[in-house]
Amino acid sequence: MKEEETSMEDNWKGIKEALTSTCQEVLGLEKHNIKKHHHKEWISIETLDKIKERKNKKKQRNSKHKLNT
Repeated sequence: MKEEETSMEDNWKGIKEALTSTCQEVLGLEKHNIKKHHHKEWISIETLDKIKERKNKKKQRNSKHKLNT
């Protein structure tokens, strides 16, 4: 019984490590879910610029709204 538990634990550790390393490789994640600030290949630089522009406009609009209240 003890031998079965150990091998099951070892199997689970191996599966968990394989899944974790594959996810990190495919998704570009580092340990502890820390993302690097590099863009993904499927997001163009132009799209990232538009996202940044939209965030800045939203921030400006919200700060103006706070001043008026």
